[in-house]
Amino acid sequence: MAYQLNLNWPEFLEKYWQKQPVVLKNAFPNFVDPITPDELAGLAMEMEVDSRLVSHVDGKWQASNGPFEDFDHLGEKNWSLLAQAVNHWHEPAAELVRPFRVLPDWRLDDLMISFSVPGGGVGPHIDPYDVFIIQGMGRRRWRVGDALPLKQHCPHPALLHVEPFTPIIEVEMNPGDILYIPPGFPHDGYTYENTLNYSVGFRGPNGRELISSFADYVLENDLGEKYYTDPDLTCREHAGKVEEHELERLRMMMIDMIRQPNDFKQWFGSFASTPRHELDIAPAEPPFEPEEVLAALEDGETLRRLNGLRVLNVGESFFINSEKLETCEPQAADALCRYTELDKSHFGEALRNPAFVAELTALINQGYWFFDE
Repeated sequence: MAYQLNLNWPEFLEKYWQKQPVVLKNAFPNFVDPITPDELAGLAMEMEVDSRLVSHVDGKWQASNGPFEDFDHLGEKNWSLLAQAVNHWHEPAAELVRPFRVLPDWRLDDLMISFSVPGGGVGPHIDPYDVFIIQGMGRRRWRVGDALPLKQHCPHPALLHVEPFTPIIEVEMNPGDILYIPPGFPHDGYTYENTLNYSVGFRGPNGRELISSFADYVLENDLGEKYYTDPDLTCREHAGKVEEHELERLRMMMIDMIRQPNDFKQWFGSFASTPRHELDIAPAEPPFEPEEVLAALEDGETLRRLNGLRVLNVGESFFINSEKLETCEPQAADALCRYTELDKSHFGEALRNPAFVAELTALINQGYWFFDE
C-alpha cells in the first residue's frame, strides 16, 4: 500500500530538524503495519539481513547478532528483535520510506524494524543520526531527554547506554504516530504489549569516514604525487624546530587536494552512492535485449528501482551503487536519480537513442531496475 505522510515539511525542517525532538501525532492516518512479527523473524533468519536480539533479564543486558535459527527459547517478556535495512528486503515495508523522499537520498540510512514483547527494549541510548520512529501495533512509552553531556557505558560489549536522564518528552504513542529525534538526544522506549516500531534513519558521515574514504580514492587514482617544496628556505638557527609556515604549507598541500572540484565530486559520488547494507540484487535471468526493453516501455510498462539502491546526481555526473554511470543522455540519467518508478514519459527522446537503450538494458540486467509485475 502507499503511505500518505501528514506532515508540513517546510515547517518541520525549520523548527525541528536537527534542533529538537517532537511527537508527530497521527502522521500516518489509519496506519496499517506493512509486516508481521513472523515475517520479521523470518528475515532475521537470513544470512544477508543484519539483525540482533536484545534482552534484559534479572538486571542483566544481553545482545546477540543474527542470523537466528529459532526464537522458541525467548519467553514472553523482556526482549526485542531488530532488523536493519528491511526496506532492502521487504517490498511492503519499503513503502514506508517513500514519503521521506523530500529529504536527500544520500542522507537516508535505512529502515530498521523492531519487534518487542512486554518489557522489551534496547535501553537508554544516544544515536548520532536523525531518526523518525513510527509506531505500529502495540503499546510503547518513549522518554526523550535534552541534548546534554551525559556519561555513556557498556552494560554489554554490543550495547552503549547512557546514564539516567530527565525527560523533556514522555509519551505513549498510537499506531501512525511518529517520534522524531535529532542526533545527540538520549531516548528510551518501554514496551507494554507486543509492539512493532519502524525507524527511518538519516545518517551523515563523520570526519573520520570522509578522510578515510578520500584517502582511499587518492591511492586508487594515483593522486597526490606532488612533493613538498621550499624554494624560499633560509638558514635555520634551530634545525630541530618545524616552523609555523612549514606546517601551514603542508596543511595547504592536503587542502589543495580536496579543493580539486572534479576529483572531489568523483570521490563523493562514489562514496555517497555506496549502500551501508547489503542489497537484494537479482540479475535478470535471462538477460534482456535492448529491443525487448524498448518494446516493454513502448507498451506502457513501468520500471521500478531496486529498493535501497543509491542513484545520485553529483555535479554533471551520475552514480549508481558506488559506480559512475557513463551516459550519453544526461537528462534521462537524471530521471533515474529523481524517480523510483519510471515509464517511457520519463525518458522522452532518449529512447530514440540506441546507445541509451543499451545503457538502460545493462542496468536492468544487473538487477538495478526491473519491470513492475
